[in-house]
Amino acid sequence: LEFRRVLFRSDCAVGPGKAALLEGIVRTGSLSAAARSLGMSYRRGWLLVHSLNEGFRQPLVALNVGGRDGGGAALTPFGAELLARYRAFERKVDRLADKEFAPIARASRRAAVPAKGRAAVRTIRGRVPGNR
Repeated sequence: LEFRRVLFRSDCAVGPGKAALLEGIVRTGSLSAAARSLGMSYRRGWLLVHSLNEGFRQPLVALNVGGRDGGGAALTPFGAELLARYRAFERKVDRLADKEFAPIARASRRAAVPAKGRAAVRTIRGRVPGNR
């Protein structure tokens, strides 16, 4: 079970890792540098981008093969839209969690330090132990 993962089909999903990779591509203009900044190999980054590009009718990332002048990577307009919508979705999930679980958070034994006037409730990013 994963939180904050959007399944478009059983073989096409976007979650925090792919979103971070897309942001890294925007920041660096390079798939290799983006993958490296996340502690992953170029091959792992390429496989994630390939799965995104193959999972939709139009690509999310445009890759330019390296060579004398070097390669590069950039989000397509569709990729930029998907990334923006995904990050907006995350913010909405955080707000909903704050609203729904604020009474429970107030009942916890140790008071969490809330952001200005908000309950300190956050959804967990990543995998729940025991689930694969």
